[in-house]
Amino acid sequence: MSPKSGATDNSKTPAAVSLVSGGIAGGIEAAVTYPFEFAKTRVQLRDAGSASRPRNPFLVVADVFRNEGARALYKGCSSLIVGSVAKDGVRFLSFDMIKSAFKDPDTGALSPLRNLLAGMSAGIVASVFAVTPTERIKTALIDDARTAKRFRSAPHAVRVIYAEHGFLGLYRGFAGTTLKQAGATAFRMGSYNILKDYENSKHIAQSTATNFANGAVAGTITTYATQPFDTLKTRSQSAKGASTVEAFRSVLADDGVRGFWRGTTMRLGRTVFSGGILFTVYEQVAAVLNPMFQR
Repeated sequence: MSPKSGATDNSKTPAAVSLVSGGIAGGIEAAVTYPFEFAKTRVQLRDAGSASRPRNPFLVVADVFRNEGARALYKGCSSLIVGSVAKDGVRFLSFDMIKSAFKDPDTGALSPLRNLLAGMSAGIVASVFAVTPTERIKTALIDDARTAKRFRSAPHAVRVIYAEHGFLGLYRGFAGTTLKQAGATAFRMGSYNILKDYENSKHIAQSTATNFANGAVAGTITTYATQPFDTLKTRSQSAKGASTVEAFRSVLADDGVRGFWRGTTMRLGRTVFSGGILFTVYEQVAAVLNPMFQR
């Protein structure tokens, strides 16, 4: 993939490159930004009884660090990294394939709307095959660590959830997760590629700084557009588990409509950096791998 070709130009990016580059980028992004994700998840989860909770994600980080230690901030991280490797590998691969199918057969161009539709389709694919079960385990681990402390590890959490709720227990929160992924991938991948297409039309050279800036803008747009779905997903995937309807009702009962945007500050902090990291790493890895697969 040349710097001007676009991160997801399927005509120049082999499927294996999309899969491997996306997986590596997703794993690095998840590891670097995980404390933001941890704090956001804690803020969105419902407390048992009348226990008070900090509503500021930064206070959550300080409180957990003080009372539980630095390692607690990475509770559930392994699950997210595994999920992110699979999610972003599948997401970039499916986006490239779907984007190619959506291109205008005469001009080869892709309109902004088709960019968004390609992203939405890729998000649904990623949710089914990777995101929902790994997010379920990550959220359950974070929730369990502050309450019952039943889960010893991610594999143990899988075994317990499967024993108690069956295979479908691993897909608790599927509706909220899929809505979030469809919207997030549509806005993130779509807006990133719209920005790149615009820059290429204006002959603006692509660089690490440009890739990072485009990814950060895409991350900001994605956060505000999809935060309600993320909140519902988190409530549904707590250690106890809840249906999407139950999660919706609990958010309204606890905080009203504004509750659907709980955790936005911390998620925004993560998605701005994660968007920049994700696309920058993807571009760099793809640039290295492309020549190997195109010989």
